[in-house]
Amino acid sequence: KEAAEKAKCELSTTTETTVNLPFITATQSGPKHLQISINRSKFEQICGSLFDRIRTPVLKAIEDAGLAKSEIDEVVLVGGSTRIPKVQEICKELFGKDPNKSINPDEVVAIGAAIQGG
Repeated sequence: KEAAEKAKCELSTTTETTVNLPFITATQSGPKHLQISINRSKFEQICGSLFDRIRTPVLKAIEDAGLAKSEIDEVVLVGGSTRIPKVQEICKELFGKDPNKSINPDEVVAIGAAIQGG
């Protein structure tokens, strides 16, 4: 799990990374290790169904707010996974504008929680 998270984070800033899992198992001949390279394109393919699921709740939130997309001035992404280029691309497709990247997506979670908590 940690190796997958590390690869996800690295693929947000680079186009290829290596997943290295030493001592994943052992046979009579000794320990076995796993080392594979994955590129961003393959990552996006593997996670395609997850990326597809982004659209519905976003569009539902806009509808629930009683807004048209044209009435939204800024798109602020929240949470670490919003650093993934494909997530940003989907948001751009949905809103017709780049998301605001001037705010740290991790800090915005805490700020939102503080505001909601009063």
